Order: sequence, then structure tokens, then C-alpha cells
Amino acid sequence: YRCLMEGQRQNISVLGCGNIGRAIAHGIVASKLRTSAEVILTRRDPSHLDDMKNLHFSVTHDNVDAVKRSQVVILCVQPKALNTLLSEIKPHLSSNHVLISVISGAEISDIQNQIGRTDVDVVRAMPNTAIAYRESMTCLAGSSKTSPGLKIAEEIFDQVGATMIVDEDKMVAATALCACGVAFFCRAIRAASQGGIEIGFHSEDAIKMAAQTAKGAATLLLQSGAHPEREVDKVTTPMGCTIAGLNQMEHSGFSSAFIKGIVTSAEKAAVLYKKKE
Repeated sequence: YRCLMEGQRQNISVLGCGNIGRAIAHGIVASKLRTSAEVILTRRDPSHLDDMKNLHFSVTHDNVDAVKRSQVVILCVQPKALNTLLSEIKPHLSSNHVLISVISGAEISDIQNQIGRTDVDVVRAMPNTAIAYRESMTCLAGSSKTSPGLKIAEEIFDQVGATMIVDEDKMVAATALCACGVAFFCRAIRAASQGGIEIGFHSEDAIKMAAQTAKGAATLLLQSGAHPEREVDKVTTPMGCTIAGLNQMEHSGFSSAFIKGIVTSAEKAAVLYKKKE
């Protein structure tokens, strides 16, 4: 495969276009990888995509037609609907297709077994809901690190945030840390804002202050490449208010609770697709 910007321009289809699918579609167009007319969106009830149709995306309920008209096919359905979708489209897949799956727990081998062939390049992608603002952390895995489809997936998801290529056996862990992680960090921000309310701020102000502080902390780490504890050390002075607050949080199990939550989510994510089979 050539990269998406080289050679003949092939359509990209998004099957089961919900919130994640919409964000991917917008990212593809905003980055000029494709025009909206070159992106095909499917949904059982296409009327839910009328707003996308008004932006000149190609909208249909027909998954088979979308596959026939695309080279890159992004699978965005719920885990319970994956096998039915694959059965529907498999007679129309060729070795020229690239399948990119964002479905939790569905392994590359699961998809290849369902379509009955291994010559179709299958890539797994795990974005998170920050994709809506092109700030996703998306982990990608292919059948090998040199999988040509992996390069195509990287091109697409680089437009909607940051990407990292991982071994497939790390994709469940990536789900817990990056996809579920959005909820964990939002809950931490909410908790910080509740503390802010208790010490005197109005709710709206406290949430804005907590969220911007969290964004600032993340930016410090991403821009400097520093270990979190280095930034902690810069803020904690002997007998100061920061270390007193941190220690109180740790006495109450802050780090331990976060770790346990991520591990529990990973255990649950591992069986999401398997339970539907």
C-alpha cells in the first residue's frame, strides 16, 4: 500500500458511524486526507447522519455498497454487532482492502476467522472520546509492526490526536489506560472541583480551574518529557501545603485506587467481545 496521499485516491468508509466514527470522519476531512465526498458513512438508520450528509459526506445504510466503493474500511460498530457485520461484508472483501477495527476486545485473528481469510490487512485501533476535539491518545496494532495497513491507520489517527503502535497483546491494556482513562481523569477533575467548592469557589469556576490545571499538568509532562514526580518535586516544599495535601490523599489510597481501577477495567475489557460470541 502507498500512503493515503499518494497514488489513486480511494474512498474511506466508516461502518457503524456513531460518535467515534463521526470524529474520525471529521479528522480525515479537516486534515485534507480526503474530501467529505470521499468518506462513506453507514448507519442502520441513515437519518441519524443527516447533519453529516449536509456536510457532503456520502451517507448510506448499505455496508456492502460502502465496502465495494472503498479501500480503507473502518469498523465502528458495537462488539455485539461485529460478527453480523463481518458476515455481511466478507464476500465483498479483497486483498486490496484494509480493515481498521476500533471494537474493544476483538482480536485481529477473531476478525480474520470471521471473514475466512488472512490476506486482508487488519489493524486494531483504540482511540478515546477526546477524538471529538482531535486530542485522542490512540493505540494501534497490526498483525506485524511492518503491516502496511498500520501506516494507513497511523496517518488517519495522527489527524485526531497522538498515536502509539503497540503489540496486539497490549491492546486490552491500552483500552483501560487510554479509553477508560478519560473517565478516570474526568472523575479526578470532578473530585478536585468538589474540593474547590468546599474551600469557597462556585461550581462552574471550580470545574474550569480544576480542568485547566489538569490540562496544564499534562502539558508539562508532554512538552518536557519529564517524569511526573519531577514536576511534583517542583511544587512540594518542606512542611508546605502541597505535600500535606498529597500525603493526605495517599493515606486515603489515591494512587492505589487509581491503579486498581485501571487493572479492573483491563480485566473487564478482555472479555467484552468474547462474551458476545
